[in-house]
Amino acid sequence: MDIEHPESGTSPELHPRRGKRSHTPADRAATGKAARAQTPRSTLATPDFGSDRPNPIDLLVEQEATRVQSLIPIRHGRMAESPFTFYRGAALPMASDLSRMKNTGLHVQLCGDAHLLNFGLFGTPERRLVFDINDFDETAVGPFEWDLARLTASIVLASRERGDKVATTNSAVLSALTSYRDAMVKFSSMGTLDVWYSMLDIDQFMAKLAPSLKQTQRALGNAGVAKIKTQTSVRAAERTTELVDGEPRFISNPPLQVPATDLVLPGWPETLSAIVDQLFAQTSQYRSTLSPERRHLFDEYRVVDLARRVVGVGSVGTRCYIMLLVGRDASDPLILQIKEATTSVLERYAIKSRFKNHGERVVVGQKLTQSASDIFLGWAQNTQPGGVEFDYYLRQFRDWKGTVSFDTMRPEGFGLYAEVCGWALAKAHARSGDQIAISSYIGSGSVFNKSMLEFAIAYADQTEVDHKNFVAAIDSGQLEAISGV
Repeated sequence: MDIEHPESGTSPELHPRRGKRSHTPADRAATGKAARAQTPRSTLATPDFGSDRPNPIDLLVEQEATRVQSLIPIRHGRMAESPFTFYRGAALPMASDLSRMKNTGLHVQLCGDAHLLNFGLFGTPERRLVFDINDFDETAVGPFEWDLARLTASIVLASRERGDKVATTNSAVLSALTSYRDAMVKFSSMGTLDVWYSMLDIDQFMAKLAPSLKQTQRALGNAGVAKIKTQTSVRAAERTTELVDGEPRFISNPPLQVPATDLVLPGWPETLSAIVDQLFAQTSQYRSTLSPERRHLFDEYRVVDLARRVVGVGSVGTRCYIMLLVGRDASDPLILQIKEATTSVLERYAIKSRFKNHGERVVVGQKLTQSASDIFLGWAQNTQPGGVEFDYYLRQFRDWKGTVSFDTMRPEGFGLYAEVCGWALAKAHARSGDQIAISSYIGSGSVFNKSMLEFAIAYADQTEVDHKNFVAAIDSGQLEAISGV
């Protein structure tokens, strides 16, 4: 279904109530109730998998056309591992499926790929460890329920992969939905700045949770938090670099990590030295996207090396590099990730970005929805042979960052993880959208939750079918895959 754009003269990235001082809480609640009449909550339960549904494999192949072709088999191999890993890489097919359904018209800045593993822990500039959304490659403006659909279906798939009972799976989905609903109710009653300042501090969260945990569970949780705080550029450099003539250099570990001087691109008569020069040169462009005090900090470092790095599942094949810089000396490293930003999978179905550079789209979307963002977050553009332009965003590589290993959790722990993901998603939507209208649409009863649970189960079922078809395409030779990489 086409999504209506905001009224002429407004930007879809800006708050939908900008300039509407007469838009009272009662008016906003009425907007949510009106959305119920347009799109009854029960209609969200049933995805449209009709005969005219675009083939997910065709969509994935189309998406891969502009990626680094030598890496595509790695992507296929990772996606083939399980229905959940397939789902992680299949954001585009899901965006297509969601666009075929009626939507609420209640727009927020969407994460765009809000599955369970795109939430995690990271350090704020004040060195507090917080839990939040941590991936914004697909961020775009669209109806709030699209993120919830992506999250809840991922919970079903992850729970099935864990071997949970159906009751445990359903309970985890409902925990996420109830947490989202309750958080949105709370945000609806809070002042504007209070909503903006809201965050989930892990130290405070663990202290609050401690009385309900066994001693061994508390110890494991505290140990996990402590380990994440050791994940710094220094630690990352220890694992990814070596000293060469007194200077740190990235080690070669193909195909996952390849130093720039070892890479050869089609159309280039020599090694990648020219692209190295270009990417180094683009640091001045990137620098201009930082605030003045952060430019000063960046200027304390000098670039010494670059490598291509394969990351994630859905991102495999996009151009991703890591850049090594040093400050005072070789023992003072900083590693930045330079990640290609392409058109969001949602943009063909939702509101198109107003930004010419998709790196800027990612950065603005992240800053709009995250409680706190990386101090080195910025963007740039690079022109490669033939005049082809590529957009990038930059951020620190593995600085106080960690994901939650939910595969070994007890059922109650998995449910709690789903719950905090629901809270984090509500907080992101409350910062960028109309929390009062969304809360009014959801209501205080169980209709919305039951509908979304039904959708999540149906979509997980279809994903398992899509995964089987994907594996069959690999087995038949239609798709090339490399496993275990």
